[in-house]
Amino acid sequence: MSININLNVVMAKRRIGLTELSDKVGVTLANLSILKNNKARAIRFSTLDAICKALDCQPGDILEYVDDTSMESKE
Repeated sequence: MSININLNVVMAKRRIGLTELSDKVGVTLANLSILKNNKARAIRFSTLDAICKALDCQPGDILEYVDDTSMESKE
């Protein structure tokens, strides 16, 4: 997948745990864990908005585009 989710990095910088973020955002621990572990296939804008508000960050701090074709050409 070309999009990496760096939620774990932003959470570590803000020193906030999954349970606290779940309480602030109103998203289940299971769903946040999927995002944190870069296993998500999609994210709602409302969820992204709530996460950015809770972590005082921009969407670009959490989402990162990585060109898959450059990785394939190296193999």
